[in-house]
Parts: sequence; structure tokens; C-alpha cells
Amino acid sequence: MPWRWLLAYVAATFFAFPQPLGDAFVLDLGLVLAPVAPALLLLALRDLTPGRAVWVGFVAGWLAHAALLHWAYVVTVTYGHAPVIAGLLAPFGMSLYIAPFLAGFAWVAALLAQRGLANPFVLAAAWVTFEWLRSWVLTGFGWGTLGYAWHENLALVPLAGTTGVYGLSFAASLLGFSALAWRWPFAGAPNPRVAWVAAAVVAGMHLFSAPLWIDPRSELPSIRVAALQGNIDQGQKWSMEAFEETLLAYEDLTRRAAADRAQLIVWPETAVPASLAYPELRDRIASLAREVRTPLIVGAVGIDFDANGEPARFYDSAFVFSHEGELLDRYDKTHLVPFGEYLPLRPLLGHLIRAVATGATPNDVSPGERPRAIDIPLANGQTVRVGIPICYELIFPDLVRRFKEDGAELLVGITNDAWYGRTGSPYQFLAMTALRSAETRLAGVRAANTGVSAHIDYAGRVGARTPIFERTLVVEDVVLAGVWKGRSSFYAKHGDFFAHACTAATVLCSLIAVHKGRKKTS
Repeated sequence: MPWRWLLAYVAATFFAFPQPLGDAFVLDLGLVLAPVAPALLLLALRDLTPGRAVWVGFVAGWLAHAALLHWAYVVTVTYGHAPVIAGLLAPFGMSLYIAPFLAGFAWVAALLAQRGLANPFVLAAAWVTFEWLRSWVLTGFGWGTLGYAWHENLALVPLAGTTGVYGLSFAASLLGFSALAWRWPFAGAPNPRVAWVAAAVVAGMHLFSAPLWIDPRSELPSIRVAALQGNIDQGQKWSMEAFEETLLAYEDLTRRAAADRAQLIVWPETAVPASLAYPELRDRIASLAREVRTPLIVGAVGIDFDANGEPARFYDSAFVFSHEGELLDRYDKTHLVPFGEYLPLRPLLGHLIRAVATGATPNDVSPGERPRAIDIPLANGQTVRVGIPICYELIFPDLVRRFKEDGAELLVGITNDAWYGRTGSPYQFLAMTALRSAETRLAGVRAANTGVSAHIDYAGRVGARTPIFERTLVVEDVVLAGVWKGRSSFYAKHGDFFAHACTAATVLCSLIAVHKGRKKTS
């Protein structure tokens, strides 16, 4: 009976990712449950035909990820002001995107088992294949990728610089599948030899990461960066009554950061709930930068005007001010949230629903041109080249590595996690942000409106961090360029090569299995 294993998989997947128990404690069982969850799914699929396995995999993925995406209720009802029924259905609707990929894995796994090809290595490659596919199909949504559950496996996280997060997914699923081969095989008789080989490979992947444990701070330049956390309630964020209070809060935090010798000060996504395209507001921020003699990265709304001087396009932007108050550049978010910042198929759906998170814009947010880094001169004469991924962009490994390709020496992620309330989402998002640093070998700074704001080193280790829903800041020295004097990581140079190899292996083995089946029936 697969249902007990299916429900066990749902529970294991939910608790494999950080979940808060009140404000003081976050339950994070990923180190243990990351290998267990895929093994439980295989047990649910045992002895099923590929046709039936598809449906079991679909239901398993649908329920597990609906539970994981429970924060969608807060987004849609608490802050999106949708009816309660819409909030209850939202996680299940979002997980309908993920479920087909679990169904695809289930079909491949059952097919391979039927043909005697289901060894732990091929199954782990198939797991990675379908996770990678859902990172880009129909713009992609990689939330709940298994590798993030191992974000506290500090011995293995640096491997992401070679394989991306998918190497962690491979290692975790391989460990779980090898345990089944030892005692409860998915197909055929127990095979301790295969289990031992798979366990040895996982151990080897840990050892491969060992050189990256070396701390490079003695030989690489660093700068002191402050991440501000204004803790502005999402329900008040765009109200005119709270506008002045919001600016005063960030101005005060900026002065505190400067007093703590910060060389670069970062405000969160849309920290200014308006556009700096308007001179009066822009001059106020520029004056603050001159006062503290420190460059500022400020999240606000970007606007392009038409020939008549009317607003034509709106952007989710990061404005960069020099220590002399000059507006140096504006980076516009390139990968937007579907149904959040823009409405797909607007001619068809526009009369039924609207985008949830358009904020100060009357219509859809527009995407920026491309991910790119920005040169920021510091008051001491040093120049640092910074990549500024904005919120949703941080869950896309291939997108963030393009900042490194453009010469970034530091990642500065700005976000507004107030949308998610006191759910597991802010902590899960922090784990994803940490993997982006590990993949690119770039230290990261994360400024979040309500937290978690944090500093992350080049190997994906989270250092100083803030509690959520507190007005505070975090200031720390961060190393520039990454390990080995700025040499780029394999992942930053070559992207999802490892995932592509897993996909090729999955397709090849599946074709062999189909061919064997045809020979048997002919």
C-alpha cells in the first residue's frame, strides 16, 4: 500500500526545510531528512507500473509542496486581500506546477525498475534531471529543490561551486537510494555492494569540497558592509501615512551603520515605497549619502517616461548612490514573479484576476534588460564591482551566476520578505541565498525588510544574521572576489553542466529501458 509511504514523504519533505516554532526557535531537520524524503517516495512507488507510478508521484509532489508553500496563504489573504478560500487554494495551485515533475521522476523510476536498470546512481541522476527542468520550464520555480535542505551540511555546500545546488540534490538522493539498496530495494534483491559504492561516492563528494574550507581572509581584500532591516509592515508599506516614518527609519539606520564604520550601506527591496525618478525624493537620499560619506544601494521603484513625460514603464529597482551623493546607476530586476509582479496571459486572465505584488505600479512591473554588475567607488578610493540580485532572482542559480560572469566581486541581495509573515519562507529563502554564494564563490550580503538579513561567506556559510520582524541592522567585514584570489568557480563559468550530464544519463537509460521493453514484447 503506497499511501503510508506517500504521506511519510509529504511529512519528511515539509520538515526537511526550516520551519519556525514561534519566534525563538527554527526547526531545521534537513541534515537528516534530505536523504530520507526521496527514499520514502521510492517506497511509495515500489512494484507499481509506470502508469500508476505517475499518479502516485503527482499526488506526492502536489501534497508535499502545497505544505511547503503554505506561506502563499499569507501572501494572498493577509497582504493580497484575496478571499480566504483563495488563500487556502493558493498553495495547492502553486504546487500544481511542481507536481508534474515529481510525476515525471516517478514514471522514469518505475520504468527503470521494470527493466532492471533502477540502481541508486541512475535514480539520483533522474531526481536531479526533473529538479533542473522545473528550474526553467515556463520561467521556472525551484523552491523546495532538495539540495537546499542540506544548506547546513557545511562540508558539502562548497561543492555547489562545481555542480550548483543540484550536486547537493544528487548526493542527498543518492544516499537515500543507497540505503534502500542495502535493506529495502526499490527493484530486485538487496545489493549491499551497490549501497557501499554509493555511500563511498557521497563521502568522496564531501572530501572534494575540503579545500574550500580554507578561510581566505588573510590574503584577500575585504570591505565593511551594512544591511539595513527597517521592519516596515507590508500592510502599511505603501500607505502615504507611513511614508515619512519609513524614510526616517532608514535614515536613522543609515547613520547608525555609518557610525559603525560601514563602507557600503544596503537598503532592502522597495525600502523607499515610491520612485527615485522624482527629483525631490532622489535629492533627499543623495543628501543622506553625502552626509554619511558612504555609498548607498537603495531599493525603490524605477520609472521610464514616455516622450510626453508620462510614466510608461515601472521597475523593481536598486538605485546606487556614491559617497558624494551622485546617482551612479540603476539596476532593474530581470526575472519577475508571475501572478505577483505581472500577470501572464493578461488578455485572457486580466478581467478575472490581478497581479498581487505590483505595489506602487498601476499595471504590471516591467523586466530589466539583463543581470549585470555595477562598479561602486568607495570613500577610500577603492572600487568594488557588485551584483545586486533582487528578491525572486535569488532562487535562480543560472541567473545569479551571470552577475559573476559580468565581473561581480560581491553579491548584494535585496528582498522584502514581509509578504511571507512568520512562516518558514524567510529562513528557506536565506538558505537559497547562501547557495548562490557557494555557487559563485562570492560573499553575499542580504538586506531584507523584515528579515532575515545576513552576511554569507564565499563557501555559503551564514555569519551574522538578524531576527525577523525587528528594526535593526547587521554590519560585518566581507571578503571580495572569493576563494583563490578571485578565480571563478566552475559553476560560474559553465553553469548547469552537472545537471545537463544527469539529464543526458536519464534520457539514455530511459531509452534503453524503452528499447528493452519493446524487445520483450516483440
